[in-house]
Amino acid sequence: MKRQPAGWALIGPPWGWLLLFFVAPLLLMAIYSLRPDMSGGLFNLDWTPTLKHYRTILEGESYLLLLGTSVRVAFVIAAMSTLLAYPLAYFLVFRAGKRAPLFLTLLIIPFWTSYLLRIIAWRIILRTTGLYALNSKVLLLDSFGAGEPFAIGLYRVTVIITLTYVWIPFVALPIFAGLQRIDRSLLEAAAILGSPPWRSFVRVTLPLSLPGVIAGFLMVFIPTVGEYVTPVLVGGSRSSLIGNIIQTFFGSGINWPLGSAMALIMLVGVLGLTILVARLIDLRRYLE
Repeated sequence: MKRQPAGWALIGPPWGWLLLFFVAPLLLMAIYSLRPDMSGGLFNLDWTPTLKHYRTILEGESYLLLLGTSVRVAFVIAAMSTLLAYPLAYFLVFRAGKRAPLFLTLLIIPFWTSYLLRIIAWRIILRTTGLYALNSKVLLLDSFGAGEPFAIGLYRVTVIITLTYVWIPFVALPIFAGLQRIDRSLLEAAAILGSPPWRSFVRVTLPLSLPGVIAGFLMVFIPTVGEYVTPVLVGGSRSSLIGNIIQTFFGSGINWPLGSAMALIMLVGVLGLTILVARLIDLRRYLE
């Protein structure tokens, strides 16, 4: 009981911060999604709640198709980032030895550079490699009705390449932490019992590192679904994802209620997928 005030003093500021900058904006967005329009200003209370914006989204195939596309693109980016980050983290833990701190420092150095600068640098790289020129040539086929789908696919490839580069260090860190938790005596026991290295990796290292792998995957997947900066800077308007449409409704579109409804649907969808993954994969089995 004597420690209770000190405990509240420690957890109070974080809770207050989360309530003010996370819970309150979500509640405000949920309220705005029920407004028929923005007439009367932001703080107008003279309006009747309506679900017409949710009906517009659910009945309009274009919004749901764009949400599905955003989920697929985010899944590809998260999968590629995880596949590329795992060997990097494995090398740092099991092969780097005394040079591991140096390599880990080199891994986090990109964090010191502005996110926008790295995105613009990749835009320049992709432009000089000719991928943008290929897109422009493909767009010439639009007059024959054949170029648009392929061009959009190429623009989204540029977005996938750029975001995969951006997210690799973020994914490598939780995998690195998961690999460090593995008891080396388990690998020694497997070697003593005659298990070849590849089988030790499949039967021991990989299962025990799955919590870090899944954490890294979700760290990429969840924010990438709503990504809107990179598609605009790298892919342009032809690679728009659901985040770009939401940003348009909150910006030049001046339709906050519809943007709020789209954002909440996206949030519920991503949360549902995350819960499904947690249900299908029992992480506690790997943490025991």
